[in-house]
Amino acid sequence: MLSKWCFLLRILAFFLLSLNITIFAREEAKALLQWKKSFSQSHYSLKSWSLDNLGNLCNWTGIVCSSQYIVFEINLSEKNIHATLDNLDFTLFPNLTTFNLLNNSFFGLIPWSIGSLSKLTFLDLSNNSFEGIIPPAIGRLTELNYISFRNNRLNGTVPDEIGNLQKVQFLDFGWNYLGNGEWSKFQSLPSLSHLSLTYNHFTSVFPLFVLKCRNLTYLSLSRNRFVGLLPESLFSNLGKLEALSLYDNSFEGNIPFEIGGLTNLKVLCLYSNNFSGSIPPEIGNLSNLESLRLDGNNLAGEIPSEIGGLTNLKNLSLFSNDLSGSIPPEIGNLSNLESLWLDGNNLAGEIPSEIGGLTNLMDLSLSPNNFSGSIPPEIGNLSNIESLDLYENNLAGEIPSEIGGLTNLKSLSLYSNDLSGSIPPEIGNLSNLESLWLDGNNLAGEIPSEIGRLTNMMDLSLSSNNFSGSIPPEIWNLSNLESLRLYGNNLIGEIPSEIGGLTNLKYLYLCSTNISGSIPPEIGNLTNLEILYLYENNLAGEIPSEIGGLTNLKNLSLGKNDLSGSIPPEIGNLTNLEILYLYGNNLVGEIPSEIGGLTNLKNLSLGKNDLSGSIPPEIWNLSNLESLWFYGNNLTGEIPSAIGNLSNLSFMILYSNKLTGQIPSSICNLSTLQLFHLSNNSLEGTIPECLGNVTSLQALHLKANHFHGLIPRTFKKGCALESLNLNSNQLEGTLPESITNCEYLEVLDLGNNYIQDYFPFWMETLPELRVLVLRSNRLHGTIPATNAKLPFPKLQIFDISHNKFTGHLPMRYLKNFKAMMNVKETGTETIGTSDPYLPNQESTTLVFKGLEFELVKILISVTNIDLSSNRFRGNIPDSIGNINSLLYLNLSHNSLTGRIPSSIGYLTVLESLDLSSNHLTGEIPESLTRLTFLEVLNISYNDLVGPIPSGRQFHTFDNSSYMGNSGLCGYPLTKNCEDDEEQKLPQGVHDDDGGDGILDGMTWQSVLMGYGIGTLLGIVLGHFILIKWPNVYRIFC
Repeated sequence: MLSKWCFLLRILAFFLLSLNITIFAREEAKALLQWKKSFSQSHYSLKSWSLDNLGNLCNWTGIVCSSQYIVFEINLSEKNIHATLDNLDFTLFPNLTTFNLLNNSFFGLIPWSIGSLSKLTFLDLSNNSFEGIIPPAIGRLTELNYISFRNNRLNGTVPDEIGNLQKVQFLDFGWNYLGNGEWSKFQSLPSLSHLSLTYNHFTSVFPLFVLKCRNLTYLSLSRNRFVGLLPESLFSNLGKLEALSLYDNSFEGNIPFEIGGLTNLKVLCLYSNNFSGSIPPEIGNLSNLESLRLDGNNLAGEIPSEIGGLTNLKNLSLFSNDLSGSIPPEIGNLSNLESLWLDGNNLAGEIPSEIGGLTNLMDLSLSPNNFSGSIPPEIGNLSNIESLDLYENNLAGEIPSEIGGLTNLKSLSLYSNDLSGSIPPEIGNLSNLESLWLDGNNLAGEIPSEIGRLTNMMDLSLSSNNFSGSIPPEIWNLSNLESLRLYGNNLIGEIPSEIGGLTNLKYLYLCSTNISGSIPPEIGNLTNLEILYLYENNLAGEIPSEIGGLTNLKNLSLGKNDLSGSIPPEIGNLTNLEILYLYGNNLVGEIPSEIGGLTNLKNLSLGKNDLSGSIPPEIWNLSNLESLWFYGNNLTGEIPSAIGNLSNLSFMILYSNKLTGQIPSSICNLSTLQLFHLSNNSLEGTIPECLGNVTSLQALHLKANHFHGLIPRTFKKGCALESLNLNSNQLEGTLPESITNCEYLEVLDLGNNYIQDYFPFWMETLPELRVLVLRSNRLHGTIPATNAKLPFPKLQIFDISHNKFTGHLPMRYLKNFKAMMNVKETGTETIGTSDPYLPNQESTTLVFKGLEFELVKILISVTNIDLSSNRFRGNIPDSIGNINSLLYLNLSHNSLTGRIPSSIGYLTVLESLDLSSNHLTGEIPESLTRLTFLEVLNISYNDLVGPIPSGRQFHTFDNSSYMGNSGLCGYPLTKNCEDDEEQKLPQGVHDDDGGDGILDGMTWQSVLMGYGIGTLLGIVLGHFILIKWPNVYRIFC
């Protein structure tokens, strides 16, 4: 009877237990279904999650149950779920051991209730969009051995409760927005083997709790803002490390030599920090190392030879440091090496031939450095190499033919070296080559036809060499070509029609190559073309209308050719065009209105052609335009007020046309205008007063027009003006003192106007002024002495001639023009901005977004004082000899008296001296014979007496230099000096044949030629600008 009752009790207990399990399972199922309801869309992959299938919970997708039918694993990784965790009741899953939501779109906060999963061992919420903080309740999950919150949007700090996870082996909080925790509160995690805090916002020194985790094999603190030194105990405490990644931080100091103790290390990434010092030779102890990256630091010294002991190394990256010395030949021992990056250092010497033993190498980059010598032929042994970069070194010699054996090569960059010889035809064997960069060398000969066999070629650059001959027709067979750069060579021939077959071409650079003929209409087939550079050639004929089919074109430059005809209206179809340069051709006709439809246009240059008619009004609607260059044409009509619509305009260059009318005041709306150049037109009216308010303006050139009225008087503080040229107009009134607000002003030319005023002594304080031209105005009065300690501190050209100044010469200036004293003869500087393409000027070329614009250069040594044609009186001060770098001095047509000061003899680089038409007395100082560069001398019409000095340059001057001085005698005048009959001719130029002077047998013309050559050499060597007095200042106009 008792046994019967026991049996019944067992059945009852089993029934009650089963009932309890069933009830518990149903509660878990209901909780999951409640959570599913919050998902933003129905998921076919979770179709099994339904009320109809409630009793079959353990077969639901992603659910794993225990033998008691209790859920202990939820794995919904990669199910594309977009939801939060707010509707999941974690308290109903006390037996859960695995919770995996990897690679979904979960968002929102991680709920604190997750801390109730006390049996959880695996937690992976990585690659979602969770935000907010890591809840401290995570610290209650003491059974965890794997936790990953990688790649979310978590912020705040890492809670120190993490230290409770004594069983955790894998911890990854990388790729979030986490900040510093209180590292001192963290306990050691003795079981931890993998720790990643990569790509967060940590800013502290190295977190010391890490040093307590002695079982670590993987440590990554990369892509944060950690600072300071690496603790030495890092290398003694973490001896089991196999991977150490600290890149993209701000760690500094030396790499400790103790690093050599991490003998298990396979991966060491310390790149992009501030480490300095040398690479410790102990690094050679890391015999298991497979990847070593120390690039992007401040490491110096030589590469240690011990690095050759890392025979398991596959990746060695030391680029972007300050390493010097040569590559150690021991590097040839790294037979497993697949990539070697040493670029961006100061390495020198020859490339060691041992590098040819790295037969597994796939990527070799040694550029830029200072390697010299030739490319070793052993490089041809690298049969697996895919990328070879040796550019920007000093490599010389020929390209070795062995390079043709690198049949796996995809990219070859040898540009910017001193390589010579021809391209070896074996290069045609590189059948996998996709990019070939040989530009910027001294390669010569013809481009080999074998290049046409490289059918995978996408990028071919042979520019800036000395290639000759025609472009091989085989190049036009490279149907995969996307970029072709052949500019800067000495090629001949025409562009063939076959070019139209390169339908994948995006970038075509055939500029500066001397090619001729016409532009083939087949170029219109290149519908993917984005850049077309054909400038600086000998192309002739018309621009083909087919060019209008290049609808992807962004940059079209056909400047400096011999193109003729009109601009095709089809150019208006190029709606993506940003740059259009057609300058320097022989184009005629009117500017097509269709250009006004190119709304993306930023830079438009049609200068130096023969275009006529008015500027089409549609041009003024190009609101993105930054530069407009229409100079040197025959354009007529007025500038409309619509010019104010060009709100982004910086450069407006319309000089040397036939424009009429006035400058509209709307020009002052252009708040970004820097260069405004309307010289040599027929514009009239007054200069808009508001131009002085355009604080961005750097150069205002309006010379040679018909402007009248006043110079603008509204130059503001912060004025950016560097050059102001209003020469040759009809301006009147006084000089505006507000110009002193233009502290950067270098060139001021107001010559040839009707300005009535006293001398503007208030300009003395302009700190950068180098050129002051006030000639041919109605200025008057004396030049007063002021209290300025250093007036005009940088002035080099001072021209106030042809005015009505009175009184004595400005002695204080002649003493203190410091910029004209002890000037170096070799340097040059760009002074202001002058007219481009004017003849007889020395110039340099400014490239503005691809457009060549010539700026006149003044040598630092060019100095000029012109005070002529005034009413100055008194003596020439002796202090004028202090201006010992003066090249040109003109004091003619005044009322100067007294003697010519002998101190002028100290002006030893003087080339032109004009003291004519004064009342100077006394003899010509003998010291003037020291002026060996003197090319022009005019002291005529004075009251000088005595003998003309002989020797040196004085033998080259004729009667006109001395006429009007009745008291002078000697050569070249016919009047003999009573005490020296022999001064009739210079020594060595007598007619008798019996003399033995050094000039015997030479004609007088030979003597002149000799002096002329000497003078010319002096000019060429001493400075660039060869120009005749008195129009020196015109080089700035």
